[in-house]
Amino acid sequence: MRRRWLALRTAMANFTIRSPARLALGTFLVVITIFTSLLAAPFSSADGKPTPLEDALFTAVSSVCVTGLTTVSTATHWSFLGQLVMIVGTFVGGLGILTLASIMSLAVSRKLGVRAKLMAQNSMNTTDASALGDVGSLLRIVILTAIVLQAIISLLLIPRFYILGESPLSAIWHGVFYAISAFNNAGFTPHSDGLVPYETDLWILGPLMAGVFLGSLGFPVIMVLLAHRFNTKKWNLHTKLTLLVTTILLFAGALMWLLIEWNNPRTIGSLSVSDKLIHGFFASVMTRSGGMNLVDQNDIHQATMLLTDALMFAGGGSASTAGGIKVTTIAVMFLAIFAEARGDSETRAFGRSIPEETMRVAISVVVMGASLVAVSTGLLVLIDESVGISRALFESISAFATVGLSTGVSEEMPPAGKYVLSCLMFAGRIGSITLASALTMRHRESLYKLPEERPIIG
Repeated sequence: MRRRWLALRTAMANFTIRSPARLALGTFLVVITIFTSLLAAPFSSADGKPTPLEDALFTAVSSVCVTGLTTVSTATHWSFLGQLVMIVGTFVGGLGILTLASIMSLAVSRKLGVRAKLMAQNSMNTTDASALGDVGSLLRIVILTAIVLQAIISLLLIPRFYILGESPLSAIWHGVFYAISAFNNAGFTPHSDGLVPYETDLWILGPLMAGVFLGSLGFPVIMVLLAHRFNTKKWNLHTKLTLLVTTILLFAGALMWLLIEWNNPRTIGSLSVSDKLIHGFFASVMTRSGGMNLVDQNDIHQATMLLTDALMFAGGGSASTAGGIKVTTIAVMFLAIFAEARGDSETRAFGRSIPEETMRVAISVVVMGASLVAVSTGLLVLIDESVGISRALFESISAFATVGLSTGVSEEMPPAGKYVLSCLMFAGRIGSITLASALTMRHRESLYKLPEERPIIG
């Protein structure tokens, strides 16, 4: 028996190293199939009837891929068991994403040579090359940290819901639900009117924003902060870039959102200055992957919708529960542009030189994301022209970046449109992970160099 177990373990390890992308695809497909079956069952709906396949599949993908988009009301359509299945799917999906990122880092590091391992460490955003060899310890730390952080958020929320008049069991359930949804950047809300009743309650909004913010940083950053705290000299380049770009996007996003919406009577025009500031920072945090909202997205200005599109596409940190193209990708792209504008031969940041291979991966991620969004937007308009380009683009970016903000397009779409968005959520969730690992795994040394010739650019 022991020999068989060792043989099976060896076979699984070899498969992981040979094909981490297939591992990611296969694992997520199996998990999504299981949760689709559970959500389609009669016990998951409030009326005791089976949920149509397109709605069950969409909700399962949205849960496992920690998106938060819905085609039916989370509060009224699903029974308690249905909501439990959804939030368990979110919890499993969040841990699965972090686990897959860790496993792929291990696979990449073992496949490559010493020089390539250093490149893999940078591309896969690992903080310690030696830690890649001990996947068991790495996964235990990741899972334990995630559980502890979500438990803390729950303990902060539960008393507030109880004080506001909910029963003890209801307060516990809503506290746990919101904590899991926030930390995993999912955006599901179990209340029929969402967070609108709590739009000025910092006791609730504060922990939710903190949960989304921490979840969006990524565990490579969280591990560095836990190890070195505010000793910035010991922070690696990935941590510095992630925190710098995240901070810029947080404050710039809040400022621009407030400037555009300040006098909008349909959103925050009638609120006090302090309440407007709460709305602005909450929107800035949530638009980059959290997916929770205090105002109807159909009531915001078109300029605000464009700003939201940009923030959603940017997303959060690498190897995190957030989606998008990731903030480090943006940092690398802008650093490369600045280096080219200055005429520098190298792209540098914080006393470090960024390898050319990393810039190629960044370009690939951006082009892949933009292409997926463009194709999906076109398909949605073809399926239902009434949605318009602006709303179709907003929904496509939200699905690809696994944000969860919506103008109602997901609910309005016929089954074909729901399947398109389901595929986009799936591709957006695992796409950047598998693409980065695949490109790193395919690294090979050239035995010769061809003559250089520059095509005309621009």
